Amino acid sequence: MAVHGPEVYTYLFGNPSLPITETMVNYWIVMLFILFLCIFLTHGMKKIPKGKQVIAEKIVLMVDNLVDQNMGPNSRIYSPYIATLLMSSAFGSLVSLVALRSVTADLNTTLGWALITFVMITYTKIRYGGFKNYLKSFTEPIAVMLPLNIISECATPVSMSFRHFGNIAGGLVITTLLLSALGSLSTMLHIPIPLLQIGIPGVTSLYFDLFSGCIQAFIFSMLTMAYVGSAKE
Repeated sequence: MAVHGPEVYTYLFGNPSLPITETMVNYWIVMLFILFLCIFLTHGMKKIPKGKQVIAEKIVLMVDNLVDQNMGPNSRIYSPYIATLLMSSAFGSLVSLVALRSVTADLNTTLGWALITFVMITYTKIRYGGFKNYLKSFTEPIAVMLPLNIISECATPVSMSFRHFGNIAGGLVITTLLLSALGSLSTMLHIPIPLLQIGIPGVTSLYFDLFSGCIQAFIFSMLTMAYVGSAKE
């Protein structure tokens, strides 16, 4: 069994440099699901919450509390972005439970999120400290640290994206190899149906797809809040 990257379905306008990949299609499915979920939970809202409105308000309060705790007061302007990251990352990983390839198993996805976060970090530093102080920070504590400080700044989106991508892609590879190995073992033992592929791959998939996917979504969002929050100081 081969382990490969996302499949290329077609090319936009027939241009080889504009591929329509499996990740892009699956991500559109994820976005449509999130849109449907938001519309469903917020439809027909009333002053006294009940039913699905309670769930919607609970989610909003949870995100607001996370932002308050990790980014300080007057930071709820970032709540929509953090909520989007949480849902996109979590559901982007969980689509593997319905036989779709995780969008977070593609470095392009996590790198895109990390670059957006990096722009927010830089903007926040300039907004609260001024452009002059932002440039000056690269020479602290001494001017000779300039190259290292630049590398450290650029390493932030790289480390964030590779951490998330590596965990999800690694789980995908391990689960695929295990499924293939158990199928081969069933053939060697002359079992007419791949009985060994039932059970064990499900347990590993439950960990890598469900547990690890949710944890990585939480970690990525927490790192975003920590970096942006520290940029305000």
